[in-house]
Amino acid sequence: MARYRSGTEPASSTTRLDPDTRRLVAVFLAGAVLPLLDTTIVNVALDRLAAVFHAPVSTIQWVVTGYAMATALAIPVSAWAVRRFGGRRMWLFSLATFLAGSVLCGLAPNVGILVASRVVQGIGGGMSMPVLQTLLVRSAGQRQARRAMAAIGFPTVIAPVVGPVIGGVIVDGASWRWVFLVNVPVCLVALVWAWRGVPPTESDGSARLDGPGLALLAPGLVALVYALSRATGPEELAGWPFLLSFAVSLVLLAVFGRYALRTVREPVMDLRLFTVPSFTGAALTLWLSGIVFYGSLVLLPLYYQQVPGYSVLGAGLVLASQGVGALLARSLSGRGTDRVGTRAIVLAGLVAAVMGTLPFAVLDGGLRAWLLAGLVVRGAGLGIVTVSVMGAAYHDVPRESVAHASAVSRILLQLGAALGAAAVTTVLAWQVDAGTAADLEHAYQVTFRWLLVATAVTAVPALALPGRHPGGR
Repeated sequence: MARYRSGTEPASSTTRLDPDTRRLVAVFLAGAVLPLLDTTIVNVALDRLAAVFHAPVSTIQWVVTGYAMATALAIPVSAWAVRRFGGRRMWLFSLATFLAGSVLCGLAPNVGILVASRVVQGIGGGMSMPVLQTLLVRSAGQRQARRAMAAIGFPTVIAPVVGPVIGGVIVDGASWRWVFLVNVPVCLVALVWAWRGVPPTESDGSARLDGPGLALLAPGLVALVYALSRATGPEELAGWPFLLSFAVSLVLLAVFGRYALRTVREPVMDLRLFTVPSFTGAALTLWLSGIVFYGSLVLLPLYYQQVPGYSVLGAGLVLASQGVGALLARSLSGRGTDRVGTRAIVLAGLVAAVMGTLPFAVLDGGLRAWLLAGLVVRGAGLGIVTVSVMGAAYHDVPRESVAHASAVSRILLQLGAALGAAAVTTVLAWQVDAGTAADLEHAYQVTFRWLLVATAVTAVPALALPGRHPGGR
């Protein structure tokens, strides 16, 4: 059984994770991929769900929006919950909640019950990743956090890429209920592994939830996620649902920021972490990489279905090549970070991501070999960036703030994902003209150019990431 370290750093300077942490990574693996795999499968199946429930797109979109809003609500509570109840209990709770939501979704008799069940899923999914990250970093120590995040991170990078393939298979040949019930066996395995393999963790029964902070932060995040979900085109950006919810979110988040920096109690989300330069660089890099990664998860399937004319399954199979790139980059990322440091390897990953996106911004859709090669290179680059930055966020963070660092980094990644999806759909809508196929292809090329700019801008906060540790790490 794994044990958690009591110090701030690992006692050993070895470049390998200790056996306890490696076992913990194996235990967490099934649960780690669940929320990411589920999200991409559901995105592929939205048209099918709309047809089954005879619901308009505006209604069925709540299957995605409700989940995202519940996730934004659950993440801020995770740091307090880990302290109050212990990490093991909260990991089991998040898996059980996600399992219950998946079963309820699969049995939903109407779209209203389906959306409500997705909210239950979102609470479990939102809680799971920050809890997982906290437990892993506490086991490995901050200096080995990058290796721990890499071990668990590459499968989670691949999951959203493989998800469309699974979703395509379900949409083409199975009942819509399997879009959600496919999670059940994975959840059960994850729960059994967690019950047997996650060691007991300390809890503090006297820990008090920051009620005033949560009352400001939670609705602020929910309003922001809702606003971004409405930003799907120029007309929506000028509509009152977007403008009102965006304005409310800005006011609530600004008031929370002022409150969190002045309160004498432990805030629900500790903004003082942003006084640590390496954490600030990692957090902002995660936010921007969320825009790039999740924006492309929306844009690439649409591109392959509308320009070359692939089926849902065909597009998913092609996009799985990004996962191949991420796997190929795994060992290179570890060795490269040991030699040149996190900053240099992340910048190299961003260069690869730019080079892999470039063919989609300038080449004809008929040059499929070049586009496929671009996907592999792009997957490698983004895989390196995501897992390296996740570990770097903990580099200089005090041990007692690890849970807060996990929550803050997940919130920013979640907001980046929502902003990325909103940005690419809005830019694409601006560009699309009711004309020829050539006009449509040009619209996608312009949108990919915006994605290129976002990828390049990510290099700015990446400059604040840790450099090479003396003697390697």
